[in-house]
Amino acid sequence: MRSPLLTGFAALVLFLGGFNPAVAQIVPTPAATDTLSKYENPGGVSVPGRTKWYKSKLFRATIIPAALIGYGAYTSGGGGFYTNQDARYDIQKLFPTYRTKLEDFLLVVPYLELGAVALAGVESRDDRINTLLIILKGEAIMLGSVFIVKSLSNNLRPDGSDRQSFPSGHTAQAFLAASIVHTELRDKSPWYGIGAYTVAGSVAALRMINDKHWQSDVVAGAGFGILSAHLAYLSHRNRWGRKPIGRGIGMAPAYFGNGTPGLTLSWRAH
Repeated sequence: MRSPLLTGFAALVLFLGGFNPAVAQIVPTPAATDTLSKYENPGGVSVPGRTKWYKSKLFRATIIPAALIGYGAYTSGGGGFYTNQDARYDIQKLFPTYRTKLEDFLLVVPYLELGAVALAGVESRDDRINTLLIILKGEAIMLGSVFIVKSLSNNLRPDGSDRQSFPSGHTAQAFLAASIVHTELRDKSPWYGIGAYTVAGSVAALRMINDKHWQSDVVAGAGFGILSAHLAYLSHRNRWGRKPIGRGIGMAPAYFGNGTPGLTLSWRAH
């Protein structure tokens, strides 16, 4: 026999449940499948936009040196608003008797700057081995291209000494070194590159003051130097991405107890 209390409680639950309406479950209708473009991007991987040709690394690396070389080649034949003869006349008027061999030393000063900064412990863009490989590659490109063009152009120097005038090898060497210094150290400070390019510009000016080169020769020489550096970086893939070598080695001046100057060598393990 059921308990009256239990029977009454069950009846109350049934009575209250009759006032709760049932909630219908709504199932969303699947969206229609787009069958028109299902083969446009198989796998669902986003396709990056193609880089414009004027934004490519090759164009940006060659546009400035190409303009310098082109201007030098054009003016070497006597063209241009300010001709080679005009430039030589003005320079000889300002420096009629000044002669020096200073540019023979200045053309390697940017490399000395890079070495001094490295010995001071400032990290460059690439490690020591990578930087050396880039320098060697850039030198090979510059020397080969400059001497080939010198032989083909057969231009007479302003002083009439020989027919190796176009382009200026001294200027190409100086701007090659300056471009490497700028690339390696621009993330540390822009003044490294500014100093190196100032030295390179001085080499170009001294070659004209010494009556060894025309205006067109030094402009084209700067273009060959910059282009050689840029091509060396663009083609350098042999050691990139490997463990840095030589960055933990540094040197600094020191003075010992008796006042004797010297150098301290430090090595930091990675």
